[in-house]
This record gives sequence, C-alpha cells and structure tokens, in this order.
Amino acid sequence: MKNVLIIGATGTLGSAARQAILDGTDDKLTLFARSANRIRISDGSREKTISGNVMNDADLDKAMAGQDAVFAALSGNLGAYAEKIVAAMDRNHVSRLIFITSMGIYDEIPASVGASGNLSSNPVLQTYRDAADVIEASDLNYTIVRPGWFTGGPVNYEITRKGEPFGGHDVSVSSIADIVMKLVEDDTLYSKDSIGVNTPR
Repeated sequence: MKNVLIIGATGTLGSAARQAILDGTDDKLTLFARSANRIRISDGSREKTISGNVMNDADLDKAMAGQDAVFAALSGNLGAYAEKIVAAMDRNHVSRLIFITSMGIYDEIPASVGASGNLSSNPVLQTYRDAADVIEASDLNYTIVRPGWFTGGPVNYEITRKGEPFGGHDVSVSSIADIVMKLVEDDTLYSKDSIGVNTPR
C-alpha cells in the first residue's frame, strides 16, 4: 500500500487515474485540485481531498507530506508547475513522480502519424517541453508520459521510449490511466525515462 498524491485530480486524466488506482491497488489517495471540495469521495478510508494552488509552496508542502508517489496531470504553464512540484518533492523527500506532457515535445512524431504535431511546428507544446526539461534535470525517480490525442475506448496501448519514433496519433484515456497505475505501483518501471503512449496501429 502506497500513499499517492494526484495533482489535477478533477481533470480528465486525474479522474481516470484515480479510479484505476482505486480499482487496481490498495493505495491511499490524496486528491489535490483548486476546487477539491467539489470531488465526491467514493472511499473515505482511502481518499482525502486538499484544495490548493500548485504555485503555492505551502499548499504543495501540505499535500506532499507522507506521500510515496506523485502523479501530475495539469494544463497551463507546465514549465512553472513542474519547477514548483520538483522543488516541493525535494523539500518533502518524495522521489517518485509521474508527469503528463504531450507527444511531439522531442519532434518524435513521424510524418506517417502527423509531423505537424511536433514542437518545431506547434509552439503551443513549448511549455510541455519546458516541464520535461525541468523534470529530466532533477534527481527525482521520474517517468514523463507523452500521450497521443485522448479518445474513449478500452485499454489498448503501446509504449515508445525517448529517442524512438512515436507510434500512433490517438490513445484512450483508460490506457493512460492503466499505465499511470502501473508506474505508481512499480518504482522501477520506466524510471528516469520519457515514454510515448499510443493505440497500436
């Protein structure tokens, strides 16, 4: 049993990962979000909520206390968020981080999948790359997850490693939640790596 902090718990991926971890493990969850009071707790013995701002050190320190792993699924200024999260994890001696970015941040999408989705063609991805750079420069036991476009559907995915061409355009939310659950459970799985996640073509 681990204590797991989900940052961005009310979002699509935060919610899906929460459910996958509840269903597939005996872990205890801390659900962190700006409006965490809106979260409906399904298991009071395993879940608690903390309302806070990821840019506020005191809020993060409160949430980090006693955690074994952190999963972050955020939107916005990801580079700044990553800096705050890495610093808070260092202060609180938490080492395992799973962080969602995006496909394309390393220009790894081949033309057959759609190279217009790469950072060199899509400057919107810069903050995702900034976050990855911050995390990769840290001493944390991190895994950066680079999903394709979110879709519905069952768990069905393949993994590519950093330096390999991205495998496909889409991936189901349930697939992302499944790999996040496995990364939380196994501290050695894709340790200090950046993985692409897509539906096999």
